[in-house]
Amino acid sequence: MMRELEPIERASEDELRALQLSRLQWSVRHTYEQVTPYRRKCEALGVHPDDLKTLANLAQFPFTTKADLRENYPFGLLAVPREEVIRVHASSGTTGKPTVVAYTRRDIETWAGLVARSLRAAGARPGDMVHIAYGYGLFTGGLGAHYGAELLGCTVVPMSGGQTSRQVQLIGDFRPDIIMVTPSYMLAIVEEFARRLRCRTLDRRHARRD
Repeated sequence: MMRELEPIERASEDELRALQLSRLQWSVRHTYEQVTPYRRKCEALGVHPDDLKTLANLAQFPFTTKADLRENYPFGLLAVPREEVIRVHASSGTTGKPTVVAYTRRDIETWAGLVARSLRAAGARPGDMVHIAYGYGLFTGGLGAHYGAELLGCTVVPMSGGQTSRQVQLIGDFRPDIIMVTPSYMLAIVEEFARRLRCRTLDRRHARRD
């Protein structure tokens, strides 16, 4: 269970900027040394990790794009040995090769912590019931939300996506405090609630006539 506030959440702007810079410097150097395609992009632009002296210098460095992920599919951009990867997620690949993201154990812990802090910032507290309607599986949403909500100390309902009628039933029965869902699918859930309400209203009207 997480504490109310962590020291970094009380940090001054200067402290935050210093932390951002030190972590960026480490990340850029590690990627430069371990990921050959990224090092080649840096060399093509004439930049080196030593050039990252301020946050403003980041603009001089190349970005990793979706095209890079596809060109180096599946594991050509790993910055650690493949054996250190404990989970792989990927996009659907409907527009070409799927984009693959690999996670170490530390990555998973960081991910869970970020979700937990985001939930807490949005008002969630330990003991709140969280209905998760993000997809699980290769999609990155469900499991990240799940681990973060559990880390915060919430009660998790791992519904996943789809089965809208059952979503509505469980939301009505369990009365969760929080629903984690994409905006578009939330509209589908709301529409199902509205459809059921209309049906109940019609049933009552028919009952009165009878």
